[in-house]
This record gives sequence, structure tokens and C-alpha cells, in this order.
Amino acid sequence: MIENKMIKAAAAVPSLKVADAAYNTQQIIKLMQANRDIGVLVFPELSLCGYTCADLLNHDLLLDACLEGLRKITETSADIKGQTSVVGLPVRIENCLYNCAAFVSEGKLIALVPKINLPTYSEFYESRWFQSGRDIACEKIHLKGFEDEIPFGTKLLMEDMTSGAVIGTDICEDVWVPDKPSTHACLAGANIIVNLSASDEVIGKQDYRREIITDQSANCYCAYIYASSGTGESSTDLVFSGHCMIAENGKMKADSIYPEENTVTSAVIDLDMIAYNRTHQNTFDENTEAEWIHVPCHVQALAGKKEISVEDLVSALQKENYKIASNPFVPADNKELEKRCRRILQIQANGLATRVKATGIHTLVIGISGGLDSTLALIVCHEAQKICKDIHIIGYTLPNRGNTTSLTYNNAVNLMKILCDEVREVAIEEGVKKHLIDLGHGTEYKGEGDTTYENAQARMRTYILMDAANMENGLVVGTGDLSELALGWCTYNGDHMSMYGVNASVPKTLVQYICRAYAHFCNDKKLSETLLSIVDTPISPELTPSHNGKIAQKTEEKIGKYDLNDFFLFYTLRYGMDPQKLMAFALLAYPQLDKEEVRSAELRFFGRFFHQQFKRSCLPDGPKVGSVTLSPRGDWRMPSDASVSLWNARIKEA
Repeated sequence: MIENKMIKAAAAVPSLKVADAAYNTQQIIKLMQANRDIGVLVFPELSLCGYTCADLLNHDLLLDACLEGLRKITETSADIKGQTSVVGLPVRIENCLYNCAAFVSEGKLIALVPKINLPTYSEFYESRWFQSGRDIACEKIHLKGFEDEIPFGTKLLMEDMTSGAVIGTDICEDVWVPDKPSTHACLAGANIIVNLSASDEVIGKQDYRREIITDQSANCYCAYIYASSGTGESSTDLVFSGHCMIAENGKMKADSIYPEENTVTSAVIDLDMIAYNRTHQNTFDENTEAEWIHVPCHVQALAGKKEISVEDLVSALQKENYKIASNPFVPADNKELEKRCRRILQIQANGLATRVKATGIHTLVIGISGGLDSTLALIVCHEAQKICKDIHIIGYTLPNRGNTTSLTYNNAVNLMKILCDEVREVAIEEGVKKHLIDLGHGTEYKGEGDTTYENAQARMRTYILMDAANMENGLVVGTGDLSELALGWCTYNGDHMSMYGVNASVPKTLVQYICRAYAHFCNDKKLSETLLSIVDTPISPELTPSHNGKIAQKTEEKIGKYDLNDFFLFYTLRYGMDPQKLMAFALLAYPQLDKEEVRSAELRFFGRFFHQQFKRSCLPDGPKVGSVTLSPRGDWRMPSDASVSLWNARIKEA
């Protein structure tokens, strides 16, 4: 079973009549009752009376009606298990009026949080009516119609110990200022921020608002639920749009504007991912200010289950239309994908150019196989040449007759003719045969598992390239990619080694897209045709005899599909994801696969990932291009003799 830290959250825009608290109460209750599966439900600022009440806020009649509405909402919540609702209202305490967020959960008013930053500029005039809650950390107050004392102040966090939800508060302007209350709340432990807002619409404001919310969710590694006043507000001078947003870790999960009346915008948020990001980035430090008070609340996990099976999690996420990309390294939008490809090439090329400048060695030696990785590495050399004009590229093709097919050989030669300054060929079959005879192996391939035969070719190619680099006073540019390193699909001290590995943090799925993208924007017809041919060629090291001139050794038949392996790699390294949750995510991303297929693929991935760490412990230098990388000097440090048993056990018991 999976410990369920996924929560369905929502921002609601009820139908509103300004100053009609009874009507507004009915609409809020209606939405609460209709959305019982939501763990955190957020309503707009002053939603019980309307933000545009203006001087009517000075009338006891309206204030009392709002309190009565809050009492009814609290009573109603007793029958809605596992939900914390947040509504806005004006509350008079002693001689001051506060703009408050009221937290209601399972029949109790658990907290009142006052707004800190009161805008009094342009169209806003809040300090005419309200007092800031800045100096109120936490007090206990009595409210008319409520028996229990109620926590009141800005240093309150609402917490559900079971689901792991910890809720902090912004109220509208609070997120528009440099020193945001939500920043302090997150440093104190909040992983969900609610914002009850009344943000009017003017040209350009909605885009800026989106940036503020996504940026704050990124800066604080949190989920941010934003609910703004709807079109029912007074239009005397302003128009309100009911803009609702839910962001998580810098990504917009849900976004609606100008909704129909009584609309709920929901999304599933993942508290595990938030927790991992905060732990991983150890500069995300705890708050050292005055102690915050944790107030118990009820926030149900997704599907109302504290622990959930793989199948039930898949079903619950499907019901919520939760999107999981099958290629997490690859942007879905074509424009963004091209931009990403260009930027990765820029990083790779600049890394290589810097190494050339630092060493004073301007000759680059590279082996070209006609496969994807060496193709990308050569493109990087070509781009680096644009930065350092005196770079000289020597391309080697190193065929082994009987194993190397004409398709890959011709693609390699064509590619080198276009992108290299010199093209050289060294056939390796005679050298490999002599080496195998000297070893006592014999010259013939002995079938599946004959790693001596296979690896002799890879190592011979590497020592030829190394010796050629020595002869030419050059650098050997490595071609191996991130996916191969993760799976150990490289020959130790063969293609595993180089003098600078430009592809070491680029996964195979992205290598394919970069080569394809380059074919589209290189403005060279012959190069484009060659690149597209390479992209469409089955992935193979070609270390076993071909069949009738066709590729016999297909990598993905041995180690599984690269897209699925890259999927496992991304969520394992980027979020430290539990293997059972990873299985559920994979089933959602790859609906064509069944559970046993995913289980088998996951066991194979983790087995190879753990057992092949020794190859990653001695990698050559290479540029980091993304958040997932395996450099032993950078992001990944792991003992080579670590046991995979815990991971295998979790996968098998799912």
C-alpha cells in the first residue's frame, strides 16, 4: 500500500449578491455540499458579504449577518468529513474591524486569520474600514454564536497530521508585496497556501497575477490555491473575474477566469513532491521567528484513503483527469520543445568550448557510429566551433565488417562529411579478431551473453580514439548519454570513457528530440535528411553479427523501452518517488501497459541502476543540462555496493 499524500484542492467562486449575507451563505454551503471529495476548499475574500460593500462594512447589521452565515457554514461542515473550507468575512474584535479568512472543518470554526497588508491606493481603500493583523501572532477570542474560543492571528497553521497537509494564509494583497506572509508560513512548515482574493480586472493584470502565483509556489515549494471574487461583485467602478488558480512547485495545475456562477476549479496536489523538493534543497531552512501555532484540521487524502493501492491510486487519478506525461524530460508543446533543444545545445557547446579554451587543445576527436548519441555529440562539436572558430573536428568511423550495417555506416559517413573538418576510417575487424585469438576466445560470436566478443569492439574503438587524440594533440569527445549511464548500458573503459562527455546528462528520449529538432532548424537539406534517417534507425550498439545486412542487436529488446526507463529515472532521481507510487504513475502515463509489464520493467530498471553504479563513479567531466544528472562530482553520490532489496520488495508486494 502507498501512504497517500495526494490531496484534491479547489478554489470556488459562488454566486454572490453584495451585502446579502444570507444568500451568499446559501451559495457557499451549496458548493461545500456538492464537493465533499475536496480536502481544501477556498472561497474569495469577504465572500460572505462581498468585497465591494464599502462603507456598509461599518454597519453592525451586515457584520452580524456575516457571523450568522459563518455559524451556519460551520454547522453544515459537521456533515462533510475530511474537508477544510476557508471563507472570507469582516470580523469586529473589540474596537477594530479585520478582513479575515475563516477556517471551518467538521463542525468547528478552527481559526481566524486577519489580513496583514491593506491596500489603500488607486481603486483600493481598505484602511478606511479595516485594521491590519500584522501585530497579532495568536490570541484566543470569543465570537457571537460560537461556544469555543477561537484562535485568531497571523501565526496560525492549520494541520492534518494524517494527510500531511499544513495550511498557511495569504489574503489578496499579501501576495503582491515583497515580504509575503506565505513565505514565512512555508518556512514554518506550511505546504499549502490559500489565498482569498478580490482582484479586479484591468488589461495585463491576469497574466501578471499568474506569474505571481506560480512564482510564489516555486519559491516556497508549495501548493498555492487562489480564489478571487467573481462577477457578482459591484461593477460601479470595477469588474471582477473570479480568477481561480492552483499552482504547485512553480507549475500551474488549474486556471480559470470569468467562470459561470457557482464554479469550482480543482486539482490534485502532491505533498510528497513538495516535501522532497524542500529536503533536497537544504537552503530551504526552517523559520526562526516567533513560534507558530498548529491548529488541528481535517483534510482528506485523495479518494478519502490514508493508504491506497496502486490500482486505486490509478483509478482516483484517472477520475480527476490527472495528467502525467509519458516523456517527462520532453516538453509537450512543440515551440517549447524547440526552445529547450536549442538551450541544451547551447549549454553543451559552451561547456565544450570552455574546456577547449582552458586546455588550449583545439582539436576534437570523435567516433561516429551513425547512432543517436554520437550524432548529438558531433552536433555539439559543430556548435562549439561557432564559439571557438579555431576548433578542428576529426571524425572517425570505426566499422566492424559483419556487425556494422550499411545503413549506419552510410549515415555516419554522410554526417561526418557535412560536420567534420576531417573524415577518417579505421576498420577494426582484424584488430578485434587478433585480440580475441590472443585471449583464447576465438573469432566467432558465441551467442547471447558473449560480452567478451561485444566489449572487445567497444574498447578497441575507444583506445583507437584515445591514441588518435594523442597523435593529433586532441581531446576525445564522449558520446554516451544519461540513460545509458543510468542503466549501465556502456562498456566499462570503452564507450564509457572519454576526455569530455558532452551528452552525460541528456536522456535518450531527449537525444532523439534534439537531433530531430536540429534537422528542422539547421537549414541544410542534406544534413536534415541524414539526421532524420538516424533518428528513425533502431537503437543498437551493433556489437553482434547483423542478419542479412540488417541490425540484429536492438538495445530496447535487452533493457526495455527507453521512454519507460527514462520515466522511471526522472521520478526516481527528481522526486525520490516510492516504487509503488512510481508504478501507479507509469500505469497512468502508459495506459497500453498492464501492471505486470510495468512491474517487470521497474524491477529491471532498479536492478540495473543499482548494480551499475560503479560505472558512474568514475565518469569523465561533462556539462550538466537539467535537474536530473548522475555526475559523481555533482548531483548523485551512491555507493557501488548498495543493495536494491528494499526497492525490489516494494515493487513485488504492490
